[in-house]
Amino acid sequence: MHMNYLPKSLVRLFLGFLLFGLVLPALAEQQADFESALLLLQEKSYDTKSEAIRNIVTSGHPKARAVLTAMLEGDLFTRKKEKDLVIAVKEGRKQRITAVLTGENLGLVKKRSLKKVSLNNQLRGQLRSALALLNLDNPDAGERLVAVGDMLDSIDAESAALLREALAKESDSDVREAMELGIALGEVTSTDPAIRLQAIEVLDGNLHPSAFNRLTSLVEREEDEDVRTAARAALNSIDLKRQFSSVAETLFFGLSLGSVLVLAAIGLAITFGVMGVINMAHGELIMLGAYTTYLLQVVMPEYPGVALLLSIPVAFLVSGGVGVLIERGVIRFLYGRPLETLLATFGISLILQQLVRVVISPQNVPVSNPSWMSGSIEINSVLSLTWNRVYIVVFSLMVFAALFMILKKTALGLQVRAVAQNRAMARAMGVRSERVDALTFGLGSGIAGIAGVALSQLTNVGPNLGQAYIIDSFMVVVFGGVGNLWGTLVAGMTLGVANKIMEPWAGAVLAKILVLVFIILFIQKRPRGLFPQKGRAAEG
Repeated sequence: MHMNYLPKSLVRLFLGFLLFGLVLPALAEQQADFESALLLLQEKSYDTKSEAIRNIVTSGHPKARAVLTAMLEGDLFTRKKEKDLVIAVKEGRKQRITAVLTGENLGLVKKRSLKKVSLNNQLRGQLRSALALLNLDNPDAGERLVAVGDMLDSIDAESAALLREALAKESDSDVREAMELGIALGEVTSTDPAIRLQAIEVLDGNLHPSAFNRLTSLVEREEDEDVRTAARAALNSIDLKRQFSSVAETLFFGLSLGSVLVLAAIGLAITFGVMGVINMAHGELIMLGAYTTYLLQVVMPEYPGVALLLSIPVAFLVSGGVGVLIERGVIRFLYGRPLETLLATFGISLILQQLVRVVISPQNVPVSNPSWMSGSIEINSVLSLTWNRVYIVVFSLMVFAALFMILKKTALGLQVRAVAQNRAMARAMGVRSERVDALTFGLGSGIAGIAGVALSQLTNVGPNLGQAYIIDSFMVVVFGGVGNLWGTLVAGMTLGVANKIMEPWAGAVLAKILVLVFIILFIQKRPRGLFPQKGRAAEG
């Protein structure tokens, strides 16, 4: 038995006609939906335009994105005579117009022959959401996440339904999470109380601002008592989480401020504890460290990160060298005369300030943050930790640990502790106290320079930079216990957190005053601070 086979070319032709016959009606329907939506855009009613936007999105027409983008940007017009929609772009004194349906270039016309398709804020929000919906098929997960985020503020039940369809084929976990939030936000506006309750359950405890705003609006207008009660409970849960996040943020800012205070005060604690010198130029040594960072960035403008890292040892050497010069040139002649030492170092501080004004600039100078110190770590929608402050906290602890090891594990540290506890006995044992004084002052001054490097990443760098921290540094040293490193660390962190806790209700200035009053009262009870020094410093 023989079978006759059709030629392959004939089979392909037949399948092509069959496919065309199936697709053509769908394309015709798509085109009809799109054209009818364009007609609705020409109506005056904003509600009608809102319906048109929804129809354009659901039509799936390839020109949907271009029309919605033009409308959002104010480039969509109606020709007054022809009554059709065009996209207009200004060219000289006229407008070059393109037909929306055909894409045909219709030439240049005067603007008065066109009528803009008007918008209000609600429609602008809807357009952004509509464009975001059209971006959900982007192959880049990051772009899809941005698209969902753009929808959250103005999503409705119909958009939520489209988002649910996209969720079924979404594989990225972050995008899926954002989509689930968007669906819940849209379904909160549903007419079915059961669907609203399910949406509230999803939004319960969610810290995204849109969740809070949508639930607040629902509580105000909801008629169903069960739905209103559930929404109110969800709001309470969100509010509790917000309070915890606010406390965590306050503690973080307090620790970062405390870290700055520790860096600024730790060098002062060494010189004050060992030598008994009230160094009023300590703030200017911090300032020199900050200016060192600026000058290195001027030399290496294309590598701010490398310049910042190099400025740490360079600032230590610069401020440390100036500190040694101050000790050898002035302070060593004034030991035992604290008032004269205070006045002399105050004069040196003025000289250093004026020197910077003359040599560099009397104005604040810009110091840039490297890319790895920019941005923040987002813990949740209401709590983020800035990278520069995180690095400052870690950096201050590293400096503290390094200084602690120097004083505990090196020969210089042993001599410093010996001189601090009993200068006469140390000299009798062969310790060259003058050399120890110079190196100690240089060490404390060098750490002040390192503090300036850190401060350059947080605040303005100018001639008066050090003046803002000198009083706080003395408060930290006195509160923690003169010459005690652990006391300086604990006192700096404590005062930083206390300042940030009081600032929201007392204000920045009053908070500082209250901290100062507390320290004065504390010193009345414990004159030697939290961790009193032993030996000669305790006897003084």
